[in-house]
Amino acid sequence: MPEWLFMKKGLVALAVGTFSLGISEFGMMGILSDVASGVGVDIATAGHLVSAYSLGVAVGAPMLIAMRRLPLKRLMLLLSAVIAIGNAVAAAAPGFYTLVCARFISGLPHGAFFGAGAIVCSRLADNGHGAKAVAVMIGGMAIANVAGVPAATFISNIFSWRAAFAIVMIFGVLTFAGLKVWMPFLEVSPDNGVKGQFRFLRGTAPWLIYGGVFFGQAGVYCWLSYIEPIMTGVTGFSTADMTWVMMLVGLGMVVGNALSGRLADRYHASLVCGFIAVAMVVVMPLIYFCSGYKVPSLVLSFLAAAALFGIGGPLQYLIVRFAKGGEMLGGAGIQIAFNVSNAFSAAIGGAAINHGLGIASPALIGGPFAIVGAIMLFMLYRDYGTRGA
Repeated sequence: MPEWLFMKKGLVALAVGTFSLGISEFGMMGILSDVASGVGVDIATAGHLVSAYSLGVAVGAPMLIAMRRLPLKRLMLLLSAVIAIGNAVAAAAPGFYTLVCARFISGLPHGAFFGAGAIVCSRLADNGHGAKAVAVMIGGMAIANVAGVPAATFISNIFSWRAAFAIVMIFGVLTFAGLKVWMPFLEVSPDNGVKGQFRFLRGTAPWLIYGGVFFGQAGVYCWLSYIEPIMTGVTGFSTADMTWVMMLVGLGMVVGNALSGRLADRYHASLVCGFIAVAMVVVMPLIYFCSGYKVPSLVLSFLAAAALFGIGGPLQYLIVRFAKGGEMLGGAGIQIAFNVSNAFSAAIGGAAINHGLGIASPALIGGPFAIVGAIMLFMLYRDYGTRGA
């Protein structure tokens, strides 16, 4: 079989991997009530399962430094194996604390998969088509949000929440098999040493980018972590309705990612993301005040999801320009900021519920975080706009 065909199939295998990660990360938000009931905890406590995954991402991404001398194929196989193992443990977890540990393990390969996968894409792509190759890989995450997460919600409603984790395990195995067969051997990336990997962090721009991701997306994650109990307990949707509600949210993520990417190419990425964060400041309180009405809740949920992925994509691209010598770590750092934001905001949202502010209160407290994110992104544009930010 021609080598170029192996390369294209290798990109498909990477997309299957990000599809698995997408369901693993976002699927919990559509089945949170079922999981809470299944392991005997309340909704606020079950929110720690979202946080555990995000903390796994934060811990796992820097592990790329220790694994930087591994051949890329061996590294990607290792990461895909951990995806399968973590979700297999989650599917069989006998209780809450085992499930927390399984979620942490499942999160470990997330940031590293994206960071190393971006380099693999650039190696496999034809000349001048590196960005398109990365888009193929990330496309798996987009498809997960539109189809995979709603499917996991549906299967959880019909069978069991354990089946949702079993499905991710299966896709993790398929990723491993696809990479094993279709990904060619690739040389180890040039080693700049441990210090060289971190040198880009001396500048201000990366910190403003990471801060924009953390605070900008925390504004939405405060609400998104509890979307299922809000929609069923306050808005009035049934558990069965959550399948198509999550599909609408996933569609918002895809649309937001596509539109912000086009705008960022035409204007400054930091400026586009700053205005998206400003939009969140308006949308999040509206979600709270309109949570008792179905149509406004659906429209606002679509907009919030679009804003969430609208910020992430351009900043993932932007960090590469300001992480010279540490591109893999820089790209993984976006996933750290993304998922630590998820963990932090899920904990804040759970605390608001526990203090009696109401199931919908996480949406209201997301606004201040969006304000901080907008300020940092506008600072990035002010200080680095002339350098491509």
